[in-house]
Amino acid sequence: MMKTKLFLLATAFSVPVLTEAQVSIQVVGGWFESGYVTFTPIDEAASYSVYYKTAESEYQKIDDQLVRNYDSYGRADAMGLTAGTYSFKIVPVDSTGAERTDLSAETQSFTVKAHDRTGYAFFNGKTPGAYTADGKLKPNTVVLYLTEKNKNTLSMDVVMSSKGAKTTCTGLQEILNGYKKGYESRPLLIRIIGQITDPAVTDKGDIVIDMGNKTTCPGITIEGVGNDATIDGWGIRIKGASSVEISNIGIINCDSSEGDNIGLQQDNSYIWVHNCDFFYGHAGSDGDQAKGDGALDCKKSNYITFSYNHFWDSGKCNLLGLSGENDQMYITYHHNWYDHSDSRHPRIRSYSCHVYNNYMDGCAKYGVGATMGSSVFVENNYFRNTNKPIMISMQGTDIISGAGTFSGETGGMIKAYGNIFAEQSSSFKFVSYQDDNIEFDAYVAASRDEQVPATVKTKSGATSYNNFDTDASRIYTYTPDAAEDIPTILAGEFGAGRMQHGDLQWHFDNAVDDRDYDVNSALKAAVTGYKTSLVGLFTESGDEGSGGGDGGDEGGDENPPVIVPGQGYECHFTGSKPSNSFYTFTSANYSNSKGSATVNGTTYTECLKLESSTIIGFTTTEEMTLTLIFNEGSTPNIKIDGVKISATSGSNIITHTLPAGAHKLTKADQNFLFYINLGSTSGLNEIKADRSNGTIYDLLGRPVNEPQPGNIYIQNGRKFIKQ
Repeated sequence: MMKTKLFLLATAFSVPVLTEAQVSIQVVGGWFESGYVTFTPIDEAASYSVYYKTAESEYQKIDDQLVRNYDSYGRADAMGLTAGTYSFKIVPVDSTGAERTDLSAETQSFTVKAHDRTGYAFFNGKTPGAYTADGKLKPNTVVLYLTEKNKNTLSMDVVMSSKGAKTTCTGLQEILNGYKKGYESRPLLIRIIGQITDPAVTDKGDIVIDMGNKTTCPGITIEGVGNDATIDGWGIRIKGASSVEISNIGIINCDSSEGDNIGLQQDNSYIWVHNCDFFYGHAGSDGDQAKGDGALDCKKSNYITFSYNHFWDSGKCNLLGLSGENDQMYITYHHNWYDHSDSRHPRIRSYSCHVYNNYMDGCAKYGVGATMGSSVFVENNYFRNTNKPIMISMQGTDIISGAGTFSGETGGMIKAYGNIFAEQSSSFKFVSYQDDNIEFDAYVAASRDEQVPATVKTKSGATSYNNFDTDASRIYTYTPDAAEDIPTILAGEFGAGRMQHGDLQWHFDNAVDDRDYDVNSALKAAVTGYKTSLVGLFTESGDEGSGGGDGGDEGGDENPPVIVPGQGYECHFTGSKPSNSFYTFTSANYSNSKGSATVNGTTYTECLKLESSTIIGFTTTEEMTLTLIFNEGSTPNIKIDGVKISATSGSNIITHTLPAGAHKLTKADQNFLFYINLGSTSGLNEIKADRSNGTIYDLLGRPVNEPQPGNIYIQNGRKFIKQ
């Protein structure tokens, strides 16, 4: 790892002397509901604590898994941010776990924008996935981090019965299978870190989100962290599911014999796929699968939005629908960049489909295709050197040079408005209804709100346009961008594809690639040879085991509690969540089948499982006494700041005095922790100084006249449990 060293010359002997170097900020920036910072690592740091804040809030720590090592630089990403202005603070952490605030650095401010939550996925007031409409985590969201290292060991205790019983599920597919049971009410957020090859358990090469057609779903999001999250060799299939979001992921080398990069099968609703990069898959057996099978296909699903995705020379981008579907199925394609891709932008069967603000950029075969009675509103798109930009099956441009593109399927009706056709080639063809009322490619409206007359019908199938886009009960509120601005918007900082447009990019030669729909051999080599530059996480714990992060309470408390001298900080566990946000938990797995512990008359039945990846972190501003209570009947141990501490024989309680500063609790042996408390030693010191009076005190140093059975007290300077 390259690290920063600062040398000074000693006056007397001119000998270089190593001094401690402060963290150096490289780049800081904001994106959609997230921000990022890169920095130069220093020798004094074993890891880093990274905090973010607004101008009005206190600093809040991000999960350790979000701080990664790229050898020559470190990178941290804060996620789940609402729109606004933020700044970062990077604090080195030494080998003892202590934060070196004297070596920390703060960044300049950066701007975070809200995601464009427009389209049918948000119809009827829905917000798919694990986030709220303003970008915070939904309450009680479970956050898991998926890495190449833990892809087969990631685990979660999932509710699997109507009585609330939990089963430990291991591996992403098994966790999702657990959700299919329909008893788990917590939203699920899977964050992908780095390049992840095929997991050991898939369904025919895909990770499948299958909710079994449950009428209510808690919300599932799979999102990439940073600009390099990549799934390599496998795809994602969604069926029988509702409220699913997939975002900020690059998909490469999918096996065409197994399926699409991302595919929506039957009975889905309220699905949002956005800001993903779609690259070549492996060649399939069919002649049209040289670049892989479908990139992002959708069948028998309703209320769908595909937005801000980047398709890199894809062969078949977006197939929509099967035979037997109807025009009461709704979908939106907006702000997608079809970058020298060939066809299906999209190809639509049956659906009511809104296609707006997309960039068809040098598309070699055709743009939008409508078949089988579909109604398609093509609005404010930018077609640059796109051959056959808009076609209706079995008429007009579709059959000008042969039998047609769409296997003889009947036509679907297209309404067009506000589109730009730029850099038209000699083979460009587009015919409006107004120019030819039989062999036309679309009805070109004079205004956005113009209705297409019922007398305008397709040549094959006699389909008329259903005017869904002018029916207030069937269309959403939106404000389209001007078509001429689309190339700049989608190529910009907040454009299509992954954050910062991803770490795998390609620049096409328009003079060649606009008309060439064969595999680009150089791009193919770049995709198949791609290797992440990620070294790993700075903290080993987040790179193995359960991979759990903080659960959601609408994005966490932007003003975390500050410890107050003389006050105790109690924490127990319920609903797979700690009761006190003062403590941070990394790779936290919970259980309600590991016994119980009674504290101050209250019996706790849910515990934190201390595993190799578990870290409990907190910072005190004065000397304090830590109390840890484990399952009754055990004699536990734990590492406190790297030192193994054990309970006395026959006791399930560990007490330990801590100095002011940052502290870390980790596993010594596997034990089950039910209760945590921090109390000031100031009161205890007064108690210890008066050992002779026999007075009983509570943990805050207050005299107690009537001690209650099961409670913890102090007498003559020693703690005891009243029997």
